[in-house]
Amino acid sequence: MDRQPVLRRALTAGASLIVIAAAQPAFAQDDNAAETTNTSGANAASGNEIIVTAQFREQNLQDTPLAITAVNSETMEAKSQTNLVQVADSAPNVTLKPQGASFGPSISASIRGIGQADFNPAYEPGVGIYIDDVYYPQLIGAVFDLLDLDRVEILRGPQGTLSGRNSEGGSIKMFTKKPTGSGEGYVEATYGSRNRIGLRAGIDFPITQDISARVSGVFKQQEGYVDQLDFGCVFPAGGSATFTDNDGNTRLVNPAGGIPRLQPEGDCRVAKLGGVGYQAVRGALRYNPTSDIDINLTAEYTHDEHTATGEVLIATDLINNANTNIGGVPYDNRFICGKFCSFSGYSSPAITYYGVAVPGFPTSGEPLLATQRSNRSLYKGYNLAANGHFGLTDRLSIDNILAYQSWISDFGVDDDISPIPLSGGSNHLTHWNWSEELRLNAELTDTATLVVGAYYFKQRTDYFSYQDLRYINTTNGTYTTPGLGVFPLQFIQPDETPAESKAGFANVSWEIVPGLTFDGGLRYTDESKEYHYYRLYPDGTINPYLDPVGAANGAGTPGALTGAVATYNGNRWDYRAALNYRINDALMVYASYSTGFKGGGTNPRPFYASQVISFDPEVLKNWEAGFKSDLWDRRLRFNLTGFYGKLTNAQIGTSVCPDGSTPCAALVNGGNAREWGVEAETSIRPVEGFSIDGSISYINFKYTSLIAGSTTALTDPRAGLPEWKWTIGAQYEIPLDTIGSITPRIDVSYQDKVYTGAKYLGDPQYIPAYTIANARITWRNEDRDLSASLEVTNLFDKYYYLTVFDLRAAGAGLDKAQPGRPREWAVTVKKNF
Repeated sequence: MDRQPVLRRALTAGASLIVIAAAQPAFAQDDNAAETTNTSGANAASGNEIIVTAQFREQNLQDTPLAITAVNSETMEAKSQTNLVQVADSAPNVTLKPQGASFGPSISASIRGIGQADFNPAYEPGVGIYIDDVYYPQLIGAVFDLLDLDRVEILRGPQGTLSGRNSEGGSIKMFTKKPTGSGEGYVEATYGSRNRIGLRAGIDFPITQDISARVSGVFKQQEGYVDQLDFGCVFPAGGSATFTDNDGNTRLVNPAGGIPRLQPEGDCRVAKLGGVGYQAVRGALRYNPTSDIDINLTAEYTHDEHTATGEVLIATDLINNANTNIGGVPYDNRFICGKFCSFSGYSSPAITYYGVAVPGFPTSGEPLLATQRSNRSLYKGYNLAANGHFGLTDRLSIDNILAYQSWISDFGVDDDISPIPLSGGSNHLTHWNWSEELRLNAELTDTATLVVGAYYFKQRTDYFSYQDLRYINTTNGTYTTPGLGVFPLQFIQPDETPAESKAGFANVSWEIVPGLTFDGGLRYTDESKEYHYYRLYPDGTINPYLDPVGAANGAGTPGALTGAVATYNGNRWDYRAALNYRINDALMVYASYSTGFKGGGTNPRPFYASQVISFDPEVLKNWEAGFKSDLWDRRLRFNLTGFYGKLTNAQIGTSVCPDGSTPCAALVNGGNAREWGVEAETSIRPVEGFSIDGSISYINFKYTSLIAGSTTALTDPRAGLPEWKWTIGAQYEIPLDTIGSITPRIDVSYQDKVYTGAKYLGDPQYIPAYTIANARITWRNEDRDLSASLEVTNLFDKYYYLTVFDLRAAGAGLDKAQPGRPREWAVTVKKNF
């Protein structure tokens, strides 16, 4: 595709719309008065208004000088969206993906290419995620269900003054429905593919005249879509040495022979990976005696337990060493199973490892822990929050937001998804954090407002993991696992990561002259983080390979790794200035400059003591301009944004540490970059009942400088960043006389190819581009309190990848991918009362 003409046409179309909008007469006051704006964020009856609070005050979405996507609960339901990842798919230049099994129940999150994919608590996310203005600091457990949500606001570009730390790429803010004492509620039930069962319910009720409550819950369960097969069952002894797989490729089998059964009997299936098992309950209590006092208390508990993320092996390099070749079998492409298939271990007698029996090769007792980890992925946690608003005078108010969060997560991983003990382990994380934010809101004059505030945040994450990495062929007898042979990278790491952050901020809004408004912000942040290292054998003794205490073992400075502490301390100022001018009721134009940062941290994966290092914050400076328009009697909404950003101190992964040591798996401040792009969003209502909505984005990213010795090249693309992304959807509500209405809807989305961050033989590796279509048809009764819908996701059964984890260049020999879910159907019935 020739992209430059496409961009020129898009910009020309945008300029034409500005001219058209500027020429339109202002809408009649009677028309505006006739529109009903729901301040909870729902669509207005005819104006499609959404109220947002991105700038600490209620504003119409179209009056907010930010690149912001806001969707309400009705839109999310119409698009069959049930979690945060699905909502992000509809926003331009926003990428949220559930991670592969090696990263547990976490997500990768980026906006305009700025974010983070690694869940490790040593790193910061880069995209701020909030629920009711409460910050959630980790990517673990961030596949949030849309439980009782009122709206979602996705703010693109650095939000350093509004959202604060780690909102360098932008912010995603979810707002739940507040209790009103209405007595209303709903019940919803879903059944679908692979025994999908979904239940949702919520009720809002009064307790006293001034106190109301709301209780809601969700239950979701579904079998997985990737079959994990027992290799020894599929290929029993006796038979040829090769077979042809379902894709027509010739594969090797066990040297002892084997007859492949690619449509195996049920007893060959060990598990169905990629399952769903999500339950959550939420309670809210509201005390609202007057408009000057509004206190909201919320408590939420989540239990997310399911089989590990479904992954498939897509390529291998030969790994042939004594650490892995149990039974004389090397790691190679014999273990590539198919599109929705992966292999587990051979059927064989159990072996014992530190008193735990695990099935594996019938060998003389060597451990096979890497290949036989639990398939369970678990996240459970609770969140408590108290949001209070207190009006002191007609022009002065205070808001206080106090929150506490605690969770645990357990997940095992067989990285190589084969019976070979190549790479794997288990992970257990515990986390707590509490925060408080205090804001003073002042109406200085009829045309100027001020918000000043302070923020404090404290957290601790303990990360206990067992790692069994045998692809490194080390045979030095000095470094051996006691009584178990040579396994130098078999260790446990009960690491601790405490962190703290403090900030003060101020934001002002001033209408200089009618229609022309200035918004400015300033924030100062001071933060710190420590990482406490432990590298022990599974029996608790010190691992000498990872604790060079005397002789240098290839690189690094001798010194004990266990007991070492890496410390990061940083502080910085962030700024924002924006001007917007409302030309008429149909058109607002704006321009802004803003900064934001992703916090610094420490290297959580050192191989030597010399690699216990920290890195500084990554900083983005962003210039932005755009317009927001509502044309043709508000039947066409079209918003366009252009941006240019300069990234400094970019946090880049490296395989060679600053001291020259290798292997290395650290983040370093590796250089600078620039990016520019355009984003457009539209919604069209040509006739009553018919609506079309869509978005499109383009981004161009380029490194401008890199540190000496960097393993990243100036020509490398940005990992996880599709250049092009678009979505389009349409629905039409058809009246059915006295029996209600029926509404068919179709949604189509496209994602360009994405660089995975890995190279193989010098070539960047990509996730191929893909297009996905979803369809839904909904019947509603005449009173609109009962509905039934049939949805089909991935309508054309497209086979595509969400993530790819390629470790061949690192010597691990594996390249695996997480396929997207195949075509699925579901029927949902909902009753409002």
